[in-house]
Amino acid sequence: MPVLNEATHVRAAVESLLVQDYQGPFEVTLALGPSIDGTTELVAEMAAVDSRIRVVANEVGSTPAGLNIAILASQYAVVIRVDAHSVLPPDYARVAVETLERTGAANVGGIMDARGISSFERAVARAYGTRIGLGGTPHHVGGAEGAADTVYLGCFRTESILNVGLFDEGVKRGQDWDLNRRLREAGGTVWFTPKLRVLYRPRPTLAQLARQMLSTGLWRGELARRYPAANGLRYFVPPAMVLAVALGLLLGLGGLVQGALGAAPWLLLGLIVPAGYLLIVVGATLIVARPDGFRASVHFLVVLPCIHFCWGVGFVLGYLKLTSNITAHTGR
Repeated sequence: MPVLNEATHVRAAVESLLVQDYQGPFEVTLALGPSIDGTTELVAEMAAVDSRIRVVANEVGSTPAGLNIAILASQYAVVIRVDAHSVLPPDYARVAVETLERTGAANVGGIMDARGISSFERAVARAYGTRIGLGGTPHHVGGAEGAADTVYLGCFRTESILNVGLFDEGVKRGQDWDLNRRLREAGGTVWFTPKLRVLYRPRPTLAQLARQMLSTGLWRGELARRYPAANGLRYFVPPAMVLAVALGLLLGLGGLVQGALGAAPWLLLGLIVPAGYLLIVVGATLIVARPDGFRASVHFLVVLPCIHFCWGVGFVLGYLKLTSNITAHTGR
């Protein structure tokens, strides 16, 4: 588990690992980055009372660097990749290892079961778990067990990870997808099973969600440019939507200028695109978010465009080879 400034979530995440019903020996390796919110002290406190917890320094602080440090410090033939925002059910390790052995896969994973506490978090969780939110991949919305392009987190054969060169530390986001791509290219199987559901706590504020989505889209655009044959069309839908809405708004402004000058404002037809997108957001809110209550539904009206536009803008910037320029200033 890579850990950086996770004082709010890390205790629940680690405690869910310590109560696994897996019968074999295991250890919990935390790759601790340079935190400033009390995470360092909290992790030290937990490690002091349970010898199964190992803490290794992740001076770089990035997720892929932390994962690699933790993997190299581990001693067992199986590695389960965990996130500090996740809470594993007690049978996760047992089911994951059993599935790994049964299928012969290089990696086994399941569903990111996003659940929020506040009304905003519930809106984000709802968006994560619907096709209109993050695209409807099995590790977000579920599906039948079988081979997949990628899965959430994962239970790996350590040998398989080492053979393909561990996580790419140059990929700050999307490193799981990239590793799974290399595992498949090396002849391994990435296996999805809905039996593995991991509780995930979404970002609690709009600013944090926007930053997460922008960063995720940025690196997805970078990976789409690097490996065009390995990317499905669904990755290009958000950036296409962003460009279409932006063009429609520009044409609409042109139509207002036409009208002001006394010409026929036919460019106002461009507003059909942003108006259509707005109707889609409202319709999705009424259909998808209503069970979460009024406050969460109101948040959903903002959350959905935030995910789409931040992810889409990030994708365009990453595809245009601006990833290194942006991450050099933001660290993401």
